[in-house]
Amino acid sequence: MARRRQGRPAVTLAAVLLGFLTLPMLMSGTTVALPRIGADLHVSGPALQWVLVGYFLAASSLMLVAGSLGDLFGRRRIFAIGAVLYTAGAGISALAGDIILLNAARTLSGIGAAGVMAGGGAILGATFTGTARTRAFAAMGTTAGLGLAAGPTLSGALVDSLGWRTTFAVFAAAGILLWAGTWFMTESRAADRRGIDLPGILTLIGALALIMFGINQAAAAGWGDLRVLGPIAAGALLLVAFTLIEHRSRHPVLDLSVLRDRRFMAWSLASLFVAAGPAGVEIYLPIYLQGATGASARSAGLTMLMLTAPVLLLPQVAGKLINRGISPRIIITLSLLLIAAGNAWLTVLNPSIIALGLLGPLATIGIGLGLGAGLADAQALNQVQPDQIGMATGLLNTIRAGGSTLIMTGFGTGLITLLQSWLGATQPAAQIAAGDLTGPDRALHAALFTDAWQLALSSVAVICAVIALAIWILLNPARRRPMADHHSSPDLETRSPSLSRQS
Repeated sequence: MARRRQGRPAVTLAAVLLGFLTLPMLMSGTTVALPRIGADLHVSGPALQWVLVGYFLAASSLMLVAGSLGDLFGRRRIFAIGAVLYTAGAGISALAGDIILLNAARTLSGIGAAGVMAGGGAILGATFTGTARTRAFAAMGTTAGLGLAAGPTLSGALVDSLGWRTTFAVFAAAGILLWAGTWFMTESRAADRRGIDLPGILTLIGALALIMFGINQAAAAGWGDLRVLGPIAAGALLLVAFTLIEHRSRHPVLDLSVLRDRRFMAWSLASLFVAAGPAGVEIYLPIYLQGATGASARSAGLTMLMLTAPVLLLPQVAGKLINRGISPRIIITLSLLLIAAGNAWLTVLNPSIIALGLLGPLATIGIGLGLGAGLADAQALNQVQPDQIGMATGLLNTIRAGGSTLIMTGFGTGLITLLQSWLGATQPAAQIAAGDLTGPDRALHAALFTDAWQLALSSVAVICAVIALAIWILLNPARRRPMADHHSSPDLETRSPSLSRQS
């Protein structure tokens, strides 16, 4: 009999956190390198955008599949395979001599990222319980926030000093460390060794890929274009087919019972909007600052630290509050209300505003993001059986990634649509939304851009406030199911003083 590998929880945590630091850093940092990549490889437009889109499509489409395969074949194994594919893709990206090879390599990295993200969250859920699990997921939220914040700065420094290829080489080196860390992890898998649901896997991948592709086309083509509606409709039909397949499958890749669990879905919804509520500001505010206020790229980047800095500390604060008896329901509702309030407050935005005038609203959004980052994942996993941890983690990441894409795209498309309706022309609206406000009508365009931003921010604020209320109701303890019908009470488990770990 093979000797069982003994896991080291501290090293396991470090390896998983490195993944949750590196992957967000790569996602946010690659944007900075795009202009240099385009100039070096003599490419622009959609082909260049696929450096980002290909990675994101692959990762989003495969997270649920990776999580379910982890339950079947081993979560450590899926994490290790993901780390190898991620590293290979980053290494090939650093050496790519043309855009076709670069996009293929980025897609390979996205496939690996799905294994690392889904496998990493499942490993934390299987390794730690009680207060230790709360602290582990709080640390995950902190490192993910650090990655998002540091990605553009690190990539910008590397691109300016050593070239864009160095950026991918650095991430390939981090991938090697991820793989090395798997040798210090204990393997865990579902006790029930199920078969592989190949029809469900293929249908799900096709459905998510088509929907994500259509959504990513919306910013350029508009929501009414066939290039958007066609893939989304086809993906929706495949999702219906997937549901029917899973309902009849003996070994489904997605156990539909988790979708009927009110608490799991409430925490999944919270996880989505904690990530998506700030997304429009994170992605598009630097463009507004450079276009409407005339700020430099460096100044706009430093301004965004007002939002990202709280994420470095607040997840740990939230974890400590929960472990000291504060209800997770109160903290997650407060998190979403702060995100809503920050978006509403940011409507003070105007072309003459200075950086200090943005401190209040950006810090409010950042505090809300920091309190909720990692919390929702830990609480969601408290609702499922141990055998379902990998599948549940993959589903959480799929909901968060897909939903965030929809909201980010909707935010950007909404800005363009509003500007088109006011200007009566498509091209000027697209240029203004991209931050190009040059010309004799600059003052008028800046005012219209500001009006569009204020409407978009108000919409996000209302949505987040409504979601906060819905989650508060869904997590009402008075509606809790009897303990005999549930794996464990979320409040009891998170408040337990136990620091036990399960192998």
